[in-house]
Amino acid sequence: MIYGYARVSSKEQNLERQIKELKGAGVEERNILMDKQSGKDFNRKSYNLLVGTDTTAPLLREGDVLTVYSIDRLGRNYTEIMKQWQYITQEIKADIRVLDMPLLDTRNNGDSLDSRFVADLVLQILSYVAQKERENIKVRQSQGIAVAKEQGKHLGRPAAEFPDNWEAVYNEWKSHNITAVQAMKQTNLKKNTFYNLVKRYENCLLYTSPSPRDGLLSR
Repeated sequence: MIYGYARVSSKEQNLERQIKELKGAGVEERNILMDKQSGKDFNRKSYNLLVGTDTTAPLLREGDVLTVYSIDRLGRNYTEIMKQWQYITQEIKADIRVLDMPLLDTRNNGDSLDSRFVADLVLQILSYVAQKERENIKVRQSQGIAVAKEQGKHLGRPAAEFPDNWEAVYNEWKSHNITAVQAMKQTNLKKNTFYNLVKRYENCLLYTSPSPRDGLLSR
């Protein structure tokens, strides 16, 4: 059986792009399980259906294939990604395929020591990057909004406030998963206010982003 797994971090985000990629890779839509939940851990309803819990058997069986679009859709916790990968491939004895990284397809590893080494190395690097990206985005977004609000106090005219769902909707819009019109509707903002907040937010993200010299993962 070939299963697909798709995940986004919040209810406002859209799963359609991942579903399209999974279906294009041969996964039947009825076999695609989805979660709208943070990747910080693996305590997710649909994911638990796939791998099982202390009281339920996993859908995945020996010889099945679990397909995800990218490693960060599986999760964004380095240690837990490694544990889950080992559990699925060694205990359940199912295969895992990561669409945007063909090296991460356990069906192709075979008995070659070199291929297994390269795949393990790539998995560790991508898992590390997934967690660091989550940490960096969270810090920069918090800093960006804080700076934007602070700047708004000194402009004389009261500045528009960022809606509570701003970060999630903004990320969806910048990823081209939703249109600007949809983003305005979800944030309940008028056109001018929406684009003014975009400008303030992006200026502050640029202001708070680390220098490229600060590390490989800097943006």
